[in-house]
Amino acid sequence: MSEQQVDQPMVSDDPSPQSPTQPTFLKLTPQTSAEEVAPAPVPASAEMEAMQARLQQLQEEASKLESMQQDATKSSEDLKEDQEEIDARSIYVGNVDYGATPQELEKHFEKCGSVQRVTILMDKFTGNPKGYAYIEFAEPKDVAQAVTLNDSEFRQRQLKVSAKRTNIPGFKGGRGRGRGRGGRGGFRGRGGFRGGRGRGGYAPY
Repeated sequence: MSEQQVDQPMVSDDPSPQSPTQPTFLKLTPQTSAEEVAPAPVPASAEMEAMQARLQQLQEEASKLESMQQDATKSSEDLKEDQEEIDARSIYVGNVDYGATPQELEKHFEKCGSVQRVTILMDKFTGNPKGYAYIEFAEPKDVAQAVTLNDSEFRQRQLKVSAKRTNIPGFKGGRGRGRGRGGRGGFRGRGGFRGGRGRGGYAPY
């Protein structure tokens, strides 16, 4: 019996494949949804609360401004009332000698009542007297007595005396209306000068 030879498949020692294929690369990317990119919507109730809070803040600021305005108006009215009260017991004295002093004027009018303050008006540019003054008394009734000294002689001049009228804002001119500038110290009766001679130190009514 003869041995039959069985054909064995030939195995190649070459490791390379017979038909090369292209390698496949997989690119993995994270999946990002639109919900993750966009900010979360603010609830309508939160927006409304923010608007109400801002509105309340604006209302509080407006209330503070109104209160400040009312306080300023009240202060202005109080000052006006004080000014009117002072003017009610003050007189205007004109044709005053340029060399006169507050003490001399006080002495001239002291028989009319208690003199609280004497102010001789000065020119703010030259520092020279303007020739008139204001005298403040302790009581309004003293004004009537002081007016009787109109045309009285003082330093060889006839004084022009009248009741002082309250200054009107924005009004210029007029005897006894102006506040004057650069007074000679606002002398207080039987006291000292408030300030010196010249431009400074004037504290009118």
